[in-house]
Amino acid sequence: MKVKVTEECIACGACVDICPEVFFLGDDGFAHVKEGSVKESLADKIKEAAESCPTEAIVIE
Repeated sequence: MKVKVTEECIACGACVDICPEVFFLGDDGFAHVKEGSVKESLADKIKEAAESCPTEAIVIE
């Protein structure tokens, strides 16, 4: 599973609230994926974060 946050991110923080194990707000204020954090055991939380994103900026491959 690969996860990325696109430039559509509006820095609302919903993904960080739902899945802080994977997402964080960077110095630029926008969401990013933590290196090495995407684990299959977190798939449900990652999907929930993607579904909760108001701009659909989270892409799961």
